[in-house]
Amino acid sequence: MNSGTKAGTIVKVSGPLVVAEGMAGAKMYDVVRVSDKRLIGEIIEMRGDRASIQVYEETAGLGPGQPVFTTGEPLSVELGPGLIGSIYDGIQRPLDGIRAGHGDRLPRGVELPGLNRERKWDFVPVVQVGAAVASGDIIGKVQETEVVEHRIMVPPGVSGKVEWIHKGPALVADVVARIKGDDGTVRDVTMMQKWPVRRGRPYAEKLTPSEPLITGQRVLDTFFPVAKGGTACIPGPFGSGKTVVQHQLAKWADADIIVYVGCGERGNEMTDVLMEFPELLDPRTGEPLMKRTVLVANTSDMPVAARESSVYTGITIAEYFRDMGYSVALMADSTSRWAEALREMSGRLEEMPGEEGYPAYLGSRVSEFYERAGRVKCLSSDEREGSLTVVGAVSPPGGDLSEPVTQTTLRVVKVFWALDASLAYSRHFPAINWLTSYSLYLDRIEERLRQMVGEDFLNLRAEAMRILQDEANLSEIVRLVGMDALSMPDRITMETARSIREDFLHQNAFNEVDTYTSLRKQSSMLKVILEFDKALRQAVEKGASLDEMLRLPVRVRIGRMKYVEESKLSDIAELVDEIKRQVDSVVSGGGESVA
Repeated sequence: MNSGTKAGTIVKVSGPLVVAEGMAGAKMYDVVRVSDKRLIGEIIEMRGDRASIQVYEETAGLGPGQPVFTTGEPLSVELGPGLIGSIYDGIQRPLDGIRAGHGDRLPRGVELPGLNRERKWDFVPVVQVGAAVASGDIIGKVQETEVVEHRIMVPPGVSGKVEWIHKGPALVADVVARIKGDDGTVRDVTMMQKWPVRRGRPYAEKLTPSEPLITGQRVLDTFFPVAKGGTACIPGPFGSGKTVVQHQLAKWADADIIVYVGCGERGNEMTDVLMEFPELLDPRTGEPLMKRTVLVANTSDMPVAARESSVYTGITIAEYFRDMGYSVALMADSTSRWAEALREMSGRLEEMPGEEGYPAYLGSRVSEFYERAGRVKCLSSDEREGSLTVVGAVSPPGGDLSEPVTQTTLRVVKVFWALDASLAYSRHFPAINWLTSYSLYLDRIEERLRQMVGEDFLNLRAEAMRILQDEANLSEIVRLVGMDALSMPDRITMETARSIREDFLHQNAFNEVDTYTSLRKQSSMLKVILEFDKALRQAVEKGASLDEMLRLPVRVRIGRMKYVEESKLSDIAELVDEIKRQVDSVVSGGGESVA
């Protein structure tokens, strides 16, 4: 970002909003440096030569008469080798670099490049001199971490023939190729690109999401799956586990790259991420999870306005890796904090407020953000596909899902994971309510699920969901007159529903085996629970005692299925035969003697 030229003078300071006059040459969304402290700001409104500037740093001490310098450039991020494993603030300043130079506190006006200018990367060309290349084509590769191969692409808007290409170590700002266009102009290509954060990166075509994003969380994968390239929302009151669910998704989702944006969250939550991720081993590669993760940290004690930039910075970085052909998952925690920042800026701009004081354009801003998700055919001459899945947490005050941010988000996203305070307080995690949540991707990913785990899985899912809904209807009767008033089939329904809830839906994020469950194991577990249900019904019809059946030793083994390791799934499959053997023993008069 250039140093800027003197453009105007401050006439008003109102929190993160600074108004300057004499800004006739400036444009909307230009980055400016405010005062001699050179605070970073962005023009969000122009009236004549007066500019309203959203300042992304603390404005205490600013006053009228101080200068404003304009850079003439929009707020942009640097994209290139060095992103993976980095921890940035909302405006892509590396926090480890700031700490090394300035200590633990974030000083104002610090200018640091997003990518390390001194580290050399080994550039391996994949095209020859004379090759014709188009926008988005891969011209070289850099092994960024043991897990991620960084693909150097021709920048959008550039095409032609390769006149020269580099091989070997280079800095991100070094020229690694020269491309001669059809008009004869020669363009230098570096390993680094810059891209305005408010503008989505281009792609050739948007495709329908058809592949499930496997998260290892049973309630999500089985009942409410999200597709790769899809959008999901996790609303819930304080303490219901939004952050835990997003941490689990970041750890276990089968995406190639994870971008985690902490938007206005408490500092201790971001600290948990920073402490855990370097120590966690990726189940797919055995390497630390940070080797495929980018973190954007904007905590609640950082300036409010920077929440907006953190969301845009995160999704622009995610789009860049999507363009390489990777499957990317972005976690935004939480978009409510971003909406609160919009509300504060709107109020200071004295705009007409919408519902609950939020700006009237809240819906369009939220839509613009989520619509940048998707499965796409990348901009290149080869057939390359990438996907960007966005999961946003929403923190409605008091858990009121009818408030504007939640409702606006629900109009845009296709998956709704509703967190329930009563489940969380009863220690049921993930506290996702199976009666109010939904996924609109099921029809699109059904075919792929059949290929992955077989036809049975979808039938088991439908049967389990029916039992849970029946339980909800019966529980009102039980509350009024007690369990004894129910018929025997209804009592079995209640018992099976309890087993689905406690043995399948309940999952311990802190148990090394239970924290992640493969689709195949999920299918096996559900099959065992429903086989036991079927066996109970048949046995009771033949006159067996339900209470006696529920005391069978196999019932305990069903409850412990979740702790069976992935390498021993045959132990779960064997339970189907064990159920039949023990139930037949009771029916034929063998009692409970079966070990």
